[in-house]
Parts: sequence; C-alpha cells; structure tokens
Amino acid sequence: MKMVVGPLSRVDGDLEVTLEVRDGVVSEASVTVPLYRGFEQILQGRHPADAMVVSPRICGACSLSHSVAAATALAEMGGADAPPNGRLAANLLLASEIVADHLSHFYLSFMPDFAAPAYAGRPWHRGIAERFAAIVGTAGQAADRARARLLHIVGLLGGKWPHGLAIQPGGTTKAADAGDRIRLFSILADCRRFLEDDVFGVELEQIVELDSGAALSAWQGFGRGARGDLGHFLAIADDLALEQLGKGPDRLMSFGALPNNDGWLFARGLWMGKSAPLDIDEVAEDVVSSWMAGRAESPWRGTTRPDADKARAYSWCKAPRLAGAAVEVGPLARQLIDSHPLVIDLFRSSGSNVRNRIVARMIETARLIPAMERWVNELRPREPFHRLTDRPLAGRAVGVAEGARGSLGHWLTVTDGRIANYQVISAGTWNLSPRDAAGTPGPLELALTGTPVGSGEEGPLAIQHIIRSFAPCAFCATH
Repeated sequence: MKMVVGPLSRVDGDLEVTLEVRDGVVSEASVTVPLYRGFEQILQGRHPADAMVVSPRICGACSLSHSVAAATALAEMGGADAPPNGRLAANLLLASEIVADHLSHFYLSFMPDFAAPAYAGRPWHRGIAERFAAIVGTAGQAADRARARLLHIVGLLGGKWPHGLAIQPGGTTKAADAGDRIRLFSILADCRRFLEDDVFGVELEQIVELDSGAALSAWQGFGRGARGDLGHFLAIADDLALEQLGKGPDRLMSFGALPNNDGWLFARGLWMGKSAPLDIDEVAEDVVSSWMAGRAESPWRGTTRPDADKARAYSWCKAPRLAGAAVEVGPLARQLIDSHPLVIDLFRSSGSNVRNRIVARMIETARLIPAMERWVNELRPREPFHRLTDRPLAGRAVGVAEGARGSLGHWLTVTDGRIANYQVISAGTWNLSPRDAAGTPGPLELALTGTPVGSGEEGPLAIQHIIRSFAPCAFCATH
C-alpha cells in the first residue's frame, strides 16, 4: 500500500513523504521537497559581497547561520580576522537565533501533536492539550514572549531579524556600549527565568549536569522537574516508547558551533560510535534522485542545473554524503560530538530516535544561556567590533557554521572579482536528502522505515512525530 503524507503543517517549507506500507509497517519512505528556489544560481556572477545580502534570505528562521557561513568564507578568502568583540557579538547573535528556534520547535511545532484527539484516552492528554494545543495552548503564548525577548538581542547587536547585515567578514558592524550590556543581561535573565520556571522546573546548571539516563529519570520523578515542560514530554515519551521511534543513522556530524578562543563551544567532528575527526573535503552531493542535471560532485565542482523531467528523481533536494555515507546533523549530533554525558548515554542505549533528538535540543538550550551570559560579560565596549582588510577577494574558500537544525556550509569560488561558483549544503539538505546512486536513503527516510502504521490511519501521528523531531526546513534544503 502506498500512502502520501503531506503537505505537512508546522514545518518550514513544503514537504511530502511517500510511504510504502507492508503488513502494517513502513517498508520504504521517500521524502520529497517539491519547491525549487535557486539561490545558488542567483549568486552566480555577482560581486562576492552580495553573498552577505542574498544568502541569508535562503531562510527566514535561520538567516544568521547563513550570514555566519558566508562571512566565514569571505573572511578566509580576504584575510579578515575578527577582533574578540566581533566574535563574541556574532556568537551572541547566532546563539539567540538557535535558542529562539529551539523554543519555537518544541512549543509550536513538536508538542502540539500530543494534543491531538487520537490521544484522548491517555492519562496525560487533557493537561497536555490545555498547555500545548496549537494557537490556544498556554505554553505557546509564554514561549512566544520568551522568544521575542531573545530576538531583542538580535535587535541590539544586529539591527534587525531576519536578514540583518551586522555579521560581516572581519566581525560585526554594530558596537555595543555599556548600556547595551545591561540590556543584554536583562534579556538573558528573563530567558533564564522562563527556562527554569516553565521548561525545566530547576536551575539550568542542574539540567546541564545530568550525566546519564538514570539521572534523567531520577530528575524526571523528583520535585519541580516533574512539573516542567521537559518533564511532561519525558512522561509522554515513556508512555509512547518514543525512544523506539524514528531510528536514524549511526553516523552523525557537526561542523563545530560558536568559536571560542580555544576552539568551539560545541566541538567539530564525526560520531561513529565515538567522536572522531571530520574531513570536510570528503563531502560530496549526489543528484541521482534529484531533479537536477549532473553527477555526484564535491561542492567545489558542484552545479545547480534543474532537470524537472528527470527519470527516477523525486525531490528538488540534493543528496549530500560524507565519504559516501548519509549522516544526521542537528542538536543530537552536536551534543554527542561535544561529549555531553547524558546524550552519549541515551544514544548508546537507544541510538538516534525521536526522544533523544528532543532531549538533546533541550540540553543544548540549557547550555547556551550560561555561555551567552559569559560572552556578554566578556564584551569590551571601548574596543573594536570589526576589522577591515583590503586584500582582494580571489580563489576559493568554504565557510561552515551550525544553525539550530544542524551543519551548514557555503563553498565559494571567486574569479576576476565575481562569484564563479557558490554551493550551499544546509542541515535540511543533509537530513531530508533523497536516495543516492547506491540506493542509500537519507536520514529522515531511514528514520521513517520500520514505523508501524495503523489500518485506516491518514497522516499517522507516529510518522509526524518522526518528521518533526528533525525540525525539518525544506526552504533551506532546496536553497
């Protein structure tokens, strides 16, 4: 039996999933992103600086991650070395966007599924519906206010969101004064208060210190933690066995998030049973199942040439692979590779799944706010935020970043002062990718395989939980 799920609500962009169901179980899944956008073609032939204006418009949810990737590529090419204030301000901007996205995903996209009438017989349903029902739930309104406060940071340091221009090669263009630092501390205090009162029920540091599945279970059943929204989710996850749902690949990747003086806040690497070094030169994009002409290529040689009538193709999304393998990206990958003990313990016991993706996203949120408080404290208002360079832009460079949904790379080639080639591989491209020439499914396709589907179900909730656990962004996927 063939089943089409979509177009899906509460995801960014257009997304459809075709399921082959045999004996009540998904035997094969095909993820289709039906919207072509063509940003790589738009950038062709333009001045390199135009990348700072055009590429953030790939996405209205994670535009700052595209700004960081583009600025990093241009900075490498032009030798623009940001002063400490510029790095700190860029980190604050991107981290604000990531935390805001995590809150939007949890409260507005993922949790409303559990308010569905299909769960009315569950003991938790009434309270969850009152708190998380789409539009009318009390939790979504509170999360929206916290998210708005966070994005005030972007206003203070970046002028606007989305699609601001404050992040540039060599730092940021908006200097923060002493008054701005006070405002930033105030905003972060409000955000911390919401997270500790509503999301976790305990201090952030207690969440960050959880070091095993047993410790998480103990926290879940004790004191205020049981009343926080993460505790509500964990109770649902236990009841519905969400640790058995949506098993993804065993290979995960992070490009490294938010640079510090001694490396990254969240490490760069590859997870293959343990954290291992990452060679970005092993990235290539396959197009055998994409409505694209060409063949599997490194992004340095990749092209974006639509072929809407291509046989066997079923998506506008390309299929990026690392050394020929599909990899999952996102908060779960980042926290695994950065060796957070709770996330490692959960992954080793049950792998990549719906529950672990959500837990990792919440752990990351709890880790980011204290880091942001440190960065504000380290700002030096009387010192520069940006450093210019007059080196001509020529040659090639790659800029990588981690957005809320995962790894992002911009591969840039400049010839005679103009962009000769610009290739983008976003988190959505990795996670929503179609099959490659070897028949290997993308991470979401793999995660959907084996899912039980009840007789007569239309838009099965289990399928929707899996899809939304990736926080898919189809806009980015088909940039």
